[in-house]
Amino acid sequence: MSDAAVSLTTMEFHPRPEGGTPRVWAFPAPERGRLGNGLTVLRCHRPGQQVVAVEIVLDAPLDAEPEGLDGVATIMARALSEGTDKHTAEEFAAELERCGATLDAHADHPGVRVSLEVPASRLPKALGLLADALRAPAFADDEVDRLVRNRLDEIPHETANPARRAAKQLAAELFPAASRVSRPRQGTEETVARIDSASVRAFYEAHVRPATATAVVVGDLTGIDLDGLLAETLGVWTGDEARPGTASPITADDTGRVVIVDRPGAVQTQLLIGRIGPDRHDSVWPAQVVGTYCLGGTLTSRLDRVLREEKGYTYGVRAFGQVLRSLPDGTGAAMLAISGSVDTPHTGPALDDLWKVLRTLAAEGLTDAERDAAVHNLVGVAPLRYETAASVADTLADQVEQHLPDDFQARLYQRLDATGTVEATAAVVNAFPPDRLVTVLVGDAARIKDPVEALGIGEVTVVTG
Repeated sequence: MSDAAVSLTTMEFHPRPEGGTPRVWAFPAPERGRLGNGLTVLRCHRPGQQVVAVEIVLDAPLDAEPEGLDGVATIMARALSEGTDKHTAEEFAAELERCGATLDAHADHPGVRVSLEVPASRLPKALGLLADALRAPAFADDEVDRLVRNRLDEIPHETANPARRAAKQLAAELFPAASRVSRPRQGTEETVARIDSASVRAFYEAHVRPATATAVVVGDLTGIDLDGLLAETLGVWTGDEARPGTASPITADDTGRVVIVDRPGAVQTQLLIGRIGPDRHDSVWPAQVVGTYCLGGTLTSRLDRVLREEKGYTYGVRAFGQVLRSLPDGTGAAMLAISGSVDTPHTGPALDDLWKVLRTLAAEGLTDAERDAAVHNLVGVAPLRYETAASVADTLADQVEQHLPDDFQARLYQRLDATGTVEATAAVVNAFPPDRLVTVLVGDAARIKDPVEALGIGEVTVVTG
């Protein structure tokens, strides 16, 4: 008998491995604490995540910007990393690079966010740099002037971008002119040109303090004395007590109408259709998420199935809900919108079919198969979505900004899974009523105005692009 035959006869055969019992995934739960200077801290130990993510949430909302200085929050955010009382802008950038760290900051309606990512082994040094940026930013005249010039250079490019232009017009249409949410987040040419280092420092001194800030720290914290490290870095940041905010609820006019931003010769029409609706504090939010996903959340959604696959009008149309701002009392608003682009000759037919999809949805509802696919995708991809420390930190920071409980995201997936077809249908139908939508079209008005008017979806006006 050959060696091969012998080995086969003496080989032990084992049964094929079987899959284990599925385990329910849960969004990571943070631990909450507070430093002596009043800074709130949320920490989340994520074994194996050797890149630590830190998010600083500053209570410096856009509606706190002084009148006529829209954009000062953005310039302040960008200037935080442009030098401190210890380092010039170039030195600060070099120190970050030596740590292998990235530091970014941006301003939005809820406030200013500062984001740090750094290898765990370099966390002490990077946290010290972050603390310096928050504690004693230089706001040097030449650096602020450079940031203002850069911002002024960006504005024409944003205006030329059809999607950005549509978003700007929709905000102006929906919200009262006196409301900060109606105006560009990063300011206009007129308001940004007024910003100088004195106005940036004044905004910083009025709104940036540890007592109203939150630090979110996520990563593998094995062997790291995080309490001691925070005390030595962010803990030395000082400031006065919290000052009560004066933010008012968001209101909007969703009377059905169409606004065309004229772009003569455009070969495509950018469309953005929207209104405001419930935010994450509302019990309808999970059902609204499921229903909106069925309508336009993926390539197999109803809108794509009709406008892309059947008609070939577009490369894709999406429906989404985006939180604008939430108040401490649990009130807030989200932008509910449908966006995409279609070729100019088919602008009218595409809108006609889009409205037919909405009316059919209201008349017939979603199918169980649509609901099941949406829930499977929304819940099933969650573990992959939160593989990195940065993604977990970003979501926890969102919860802080929106005044949500620490376990909101964990409970959200349970609520998504429990959402039924009837609930999802009612939520999406209420979110996108065909007669209560404001439609913005960026395109060639001479070619698209008459076909759009013929649809009867609202009064049509034309503005210059």
